[in-house]
Amino acid sequence: MDERVRSKELVGKILISEESGKKFGVVGDIDYIVESGELINLVLLEPTEHISTLNLREDEKKRILVPFSAVKSVGDFIIISENDII
Repeated sequence: MDERVRSKELVGKILISEESGKKFGVVGDIDYIVESGELINLVLLEPTEHISTLNLREDEKKRILVPFSAVKSVGDFIIISENDII
């Protein structure tokens, strides 16, 4: 069965590292390309101190951006790979 996750279901989920299990924060918004629907970044709210170990970009509002390409799985949490960010 093909399970799909709607992008609005990502908002409010906690980001966790696949490698270390560290919590990075909560998804507050999503950046995407309107024409294609391609997800570009997850925008973090409530970032933890662990996020400072990663070299992540910020948007014009100083919100931390996590590239969607780092997402490995989505369930109760969003699991991301630190190795795909660094």
